[in-house]
Amino acid sequence: MNSRPLSVLFTSAGRRVELVNCFTASAQRLGLQLTTHACDLNPDLSAACQVASERFAVPRCDHPDYVSTLLDYCTRHQIDLLVPTIDPELYPLALARDDFKAAGTKVHVSGPATIEIVRDKARTMEVLQDHGVPVPRTVRFESAADFPADWEWPTMIKPSAGSASRGIRIVDNAATIPASFDEPMIAQQLLKGDEYTVNIFVDAQGELRTAIPHRRLAVRAGEVEKGVTVRKAQIEDIAAKLAKALPDAEGVLCFQLIDDPEHGPCVFEINARFGGGYPLADRAGGRFAERLLHQLRSEAEWAESEWKEGVMMLRYDAAVFLD
Repeated sequence: MNSRPLSVLFTSAGRRVELVNCFTASAQRLGLQLTTHACDLNPDLSAACQVASERFAVPRCDHPDYVSTLLDYCTRHQIDLLVPTIDPELYPLALARDDFKAAGTKVHVSGPATIEIVRDKARTMEVLQDHGVPVPRTVRFESAADFPADWEWPTMIKPSAGSASRGIRIVDNAATIPASFDEPMIAQQLLKGDEYTVNIFVDAQGELRTAIPHRRLAVRAGEVEKGVTVRKAQIEDIAAKLAKALPDAEGVLCFQLIDDPEHGPCVFEINARFGGGYPLADRAGGRFAERLLHQLRSEAEWAESEWKEGVMMLRYDAAVFLD
């Protein structure tokens, strides 16, 4: 067996200190040596970059040199696994997976077809509905504005390719919708009820291996601040259908749903990456990070792990100090 320490690179690392720590702890449980690398626009101002073993600066993820900068770094530093953390970088990295593989780096990202679906919220709803996954009624916002009598008000308006709760607003009627937007928007049926995030792991054959729901007790900037793991057979069934709906999903993804008293649980968002609430799933026994590290050392299938219901996460602000 190769005894060289493993190297993992976290891109757009920002504040994802807990994710870095999850991988570090996973390596310790497996008895593996691990070097963590992290990058950001300004690594000096990124807490996750500061806790990683190595750090470096990169251009914006929409810059033409972004992928080539990462590929060059991975080649020079023998990076085994690249873990993206924000939605806009997923598609260019999915397209470049084979280039990274040739350099010895596995990019933890689903295939381009899946990324194209989840980065367009209107298309996401169409694909899921076609596969029997319950979703809220969703249209391009122009449809709701042009035909207000055919729409349910108040409604939610949000960017079709948005994330982290950016640009979301609730409007009471068509007259209150702004005349124009800077990006494509959707109108979505306004749901009420408990909100859940479901962290899932999909194997290389596209089969759902694990689904860990947690109820979001409090949210800040689009990420769970307080949450508790729960077991719900209906949500696990939805997770299995969702995994089959995505043509080339692989690895860790998460999705959000609201259990509406009238309409039942409806999925309204998919993130094809580690979500901000992943540390709760990890703590409950999901061990997705551990599974990815194990795969780097062995082709053997990972044995399923049990996870605990009722594990609660209460986040607080911490600081990284630099002298």
